[in-house]
Amino acid sequence: MERKAFGKLADGEEATLYTISNTKGMYAQITDFGASIVSLVVKDKDGKNTDVVLGYENAETYQQQMASFGAVVGRNCNRIANAKFTINGVEYQLEANDNENSLHSGSNGTSERFWNVISCTDQMITLQIEDADLQQGYPGNAVIQVTYEVTEDNGLAITYHAKADKDTVFNFTNHAYINLNGHASGSVLDQTLQIKASHFTPVKDGKAIPTGELADVEGTPFDFRIAKPIGRDINAENDQLKYGSGYDHNFALDHTGNGVEKVATAYAPESGIQMEVYTDCPGMQFYSANFIQGQKGKGGVIYKEREAFCLETQYFPNSVNEPNFQSPITAAGKDYASKTIYKFSIA
Repeated sequence: MERKAFGKLADGEEATLYTISNTKGMYAQITDFGASIVSLVVKDKDGKNTDVVLGYENAETYQQQMASFGAVVGRNCNRIANAKFTINGVEYQLEANDNENSLHSGSNGTSERFWNVISCTDQMITLQIEDADLQQGYPGNAVIQVTYEVTEDNGLAITYHAKADKDTVFNFTNHAYINLNGHASGSVLDQTLQIKASHFTPVKDGKAIPTGELADVEGTPFDFRIAKPIGRDINAENDQLKYGSGYDHNFALDHTGNGVEKVATAYAPESGIQMEVYTDCPGMQFYSANFIQGQKGKGGVIYKEREAFCLETQYFPNSVNEPNFQSPITAAGKDYASKTIYKFSIA
C-alpha cells in the first residue's frame, strides 16, 4: 500500500491518496475525500497499463466539481421526489438540489465529505464516516463503512456496511465513470454493453423521477439483454431517451437469488478490456455521461459528453416513496450490507 498527499480543500484540510494493488499489476487509487476512486488501472490486450476511470488531479478539484467522479454516494444515491419522504409517520425534508428533487443526498452527502481510514493493507482499504441524526436530513445517528479490495482475479470489490439508531434510508453506490479504452480516449459509443434486465423504470418528463412502472425492454432502445454498442440506439426516436438526453435510467436486474451475481458485461474492442459487474443490489443505473462538458481531468484531459459510462448498482430511484419498488429502509440497530464487484479481463 502506498499513500501520498492529494491536496487541500478550501478549509485547509489535507486529503490523502491511497494505492491498493494485486500481484497481477492491477491497482486502484482511493482518496479519503468522498471515499472516491481516483484511478483504476488494468492491463489491455497488449499488456499496457490502462486507467479506465475518469478523475481529477487533486482534492481541490473534486470539491469544486459536481460530477461525483468515483465517489461513494449516500445516504441515498440517485433521486428522491420532492426532496422528502415519510418513515413511521414522520416527514423528513432533504436538500432540493435537482429541480425540486434531492439528487445524491445533496451538498452534505457522503460524496462531499472526508472519510476516516480505519484499516489498509496492500490490497484492501476500509473507510468510515459518521452521520449525526438529520445531518443530511435522514433520521438516525449512523456509522457507514466502505471497503475496496483489489482481488487476485482482477476485480475491484466494493462492500458497504451501515447501521443507525433509527429506521432510516441506506442506499449507497459508487459513481465511477468508466471508459474501457482509457480515461483519455474519447467516446464510448463503440463499446458494447450487456445488462441482465428485462425491465427498466421509465421516468417522468425532464425530472428523472420514475413513474413507478416496470416497463418491458422488449422492442425498445433499453433492451441490452444481448450485448450491443452503447451508441447503437442512443439517438433513437424515444421519449425516454429525450428526457435524459441519452441513457440515464435504472434497470430492474433479473436476479435469480438474493446473493451477488453477474448482472452486466461491458467490452471495448480497441483495448480488448472486458468488465463484468456483479452485485446483490436490485437495480443498476446506466448513465451515458450525457451532461459531462469541459471537465478538466487527470493529465489535463478535457472530458466531454459520452466519453464514459456509469453502472451504478442501487435500490431504484425514489424507492423510499414508491410502494411498487423494493424498500431502501433499514430498521434501527440492523446491519445494512451490500456488495458490488467490477471484474476485468481480456476478451
